[in-house]
Amino acid sequence: MSQFSRLSLCAAAIGALAIAAFAVVPIRAAEEAVVIPAPATDMAPSDGLQTAVVAGGCFWGVQGVFQHTAGVVNAVSGYAGGSPMTATYEQVSTGTTGHAESVQIKFDPKKISYGKILQIYFSVAHDPTQLNRQGPDSGTQYRSAIFTTSDEQKKVAEAYIAQLNAAKVYGKPIVTKPYIAYNDLPKIENLKKLFAANYIEKPTLVKSVNVSN
Repeated sequence: MSQFSRLSLCAAAIGALAIAAFAVVPIRAAEEAVVIPAPATDMAPSDGLQTAVVAGGCFWGVQGVFQHTAGVVNAVSGYAGGSPMTATYEQVSTGTTGHAESVQIKFDPKKISYGKILQIYFSVAHDPTQLNRQGPDSGTQYRSAIFTTSDEQKKVAEAYIAQLNAAKVYGKPIVTKPYIAYNDLPKIENLKKLFAANYIEKPTLVKSVNVSN
């Protein structure tokens, strides 16, 4: 079984436990949903799957939202923004590695657009006005961030943040930062060319995750 599969099963188990807990002791959600307009600028439908990477608090919660979103074929929790050498639960939890708890979302752009992914992300997945925290979770690893994989994604994300800020839908400024992830793609291609025997097609987002606290 792949590491991605194990993570997905682990997330499902955590979700099931959380649902059982809610049934016994109802609690209020850390972040309230906000009704927001769809993005005025979006990406056109295209063939093949696309990837979106977003961060906003505990990755299990964000992953759970997109696992229930039509058009999403896979949502996997991991770490983005730091070195792979420090992408472990224990190290990231210190808030000193530069990573953000993130979710890699594979989606069919003919069924759901990148802009709709962002609308769900800003509306129900987290509170984009909280700086380096979400609810009870505090630290830079819980920051609100979008890791774009193309110039077009970056333009859509930045335009949407500007649109939502102008509409004042939250009452406070959005603190979400788009980071350019695609600058590292040439490095990956070089790895594939020069070290073919050591290259794996499916990326390993999380090296080690300890969910027992």
